[in-house]
Amino acid sequence: MFTQLKNIDTAFRHIKHFSYLLIFANAFCICFGIFYWCKLVSEKDERIYILYNGKVLQAISSDRKSNLPVQLRDHVKTFHEYFFNLSPEDKAIKASVSKSLLLSDLSAKKQYDNLIESGYYNNLISASISQEIEVDSTVLDINSYPYTFTTYATQRLIRASSTAVRKLVTRGQIRDLKTQTDDNPHGFLIQRWEILENRDIPQTYGNAAVQ
Repeated sequence: MFTQLKNIDTAFRHIKHFSYLLIFANAFCICFGIFYWCKLVSEKDERIYILYNGKVLQAISSDRKSNLPVQLRDHVKTFHEYFFNLSPEDKAIKASVSKSLLLSDLSAKKQYDNLIESGYYNNLISASISQEIEVDSTVLDINSYPYTFTTYATQRLIRASSTAVRKLVTRGQIRDLKTQTDDNPHGFLIQRWEILENRDIPQTYGNAAVQ
């Protein structure tokens, strides 16, 4: 009888261990299923479907953080092009600068107001001078927030008879607005923007330097 009870106890322990193993296996399957489902949802959100020539093409969107330096540089470049690429016409100047002010805070508006007060834009218009800018490089620091940048650019003042070339260096910070709009597609805002240097570059023709 004792042997029979011992066998029953042993069988009960085996059933108990098997039950624990079965519960663990079920829990593992459930957790794996949830993880795999979340992964599929995440991958689905990263897919972009593009209609091109009547065909639906699939593209994979990149993570904003991994693409951050590219977006920051493009935002800074776009701002400078709107602010400094000017035609000698009042409405064109206001339209271009207004677009740049949508990408920045009041620090850029202050620079704009200072240029108005100094008669800078009136001089461009009266002398029929076109102004162009080429951003050479933008140095970023994304290890701290707000992000900081220093932009080095070449500015050209084009007259009918000559072209003056200037070196432009600006500095500022960039804040993430977390939202994108048609006027601000990257969703960044330039703040504490200042012009560090804006001076003529002597142009050399042969052995002569023209100031």
